[in-house]
Amino acid sequence: MLELFLAELKRSWIEFTRYPVDAIAGIFITISVFYGLFLSARYIAGPNLQFGDRLDAIVVGYVLWTLVVFIVANITAVLQVEIQTGTLEQVILTPFGISRVFLARAIASLTINIIVITGILLLILLLTGRQLYFPPALILPLLTVLLGAYGLAFIMASLALLFKRIQQLLGLTQFALLFLLAVPSETWSGTLWIVRLLLPMTMGAGILRDLMARNLSLNFVEISLAFLNGLGYLVLGLIVFRRAEVEAKRRGILGGY
Repeated sequence: MLELFLAELKRSWIEFTRYPVDAIAGIFITISVFYGLFLSARYIAGPNLQFGDRLDAIVVGYVLWTLVVFIVANITAVLQVEIQTGTLEQVILTPFGISRVFLARAIASLTINIIVITGILLLILLLTGRQLYFPPALILPLLTVLLGAYGLAFIMASLALLFKRIQQLLGLTQFALLFLLAVPSETWSGTLWIVRLLLPMTMGAGILRDLMARNLSLNFVEISLAFLNGLGYLVLGLIVFRRAEVEAKRRGILGGY
């Protein structure tokens, strides 16, 4: 598995360096969209606007949304490219299996894009003049968000495997992800708190906002529940993807487009 990861990491790095204009354009667009929203809000509210820690929380949610959108779209996009180029059968026939190959490929791409996302975060903080906290404990809620993101990514990839073209659905999914990651679910109570337990990534995102924007301490009960949520969605995604692979083989549409 390590050999597979290193091979995919090399492949991701070659693709990233071979098309630098695309990477730079993506970074510029991501930062420009947020900064445009920031300037618009400040203009509407007037010179007496006081964001407090709310803007910090919004920054955390926006950067998380950017990361998760990449994860969910990346696996699906790579799968569709394999289908269009007719190389999906070669991936399936490898000793590792299609699930391991795409998981290793996604983690390898994430390794590179974590650096890009960190750069985007630092530039946004520089432009807005805000300051976030970076305690070592933030690794734990970030991991729960990544687990849930990969679970959703494999569910979307399952749809791509069966229906081939799902670009419009991916676009709608981005708005749903913005709700999950940007809404301050950590303030919910009562029935909404139970809903928060069931929604993907919301608990991990809320814990990250508490740690990075509000400088609160880590709640071990919440982080444990967030881990269970993330693992549950990852297992669900892998099971659905495996079922979709079997169904695609049964229908004979694995390599069709």
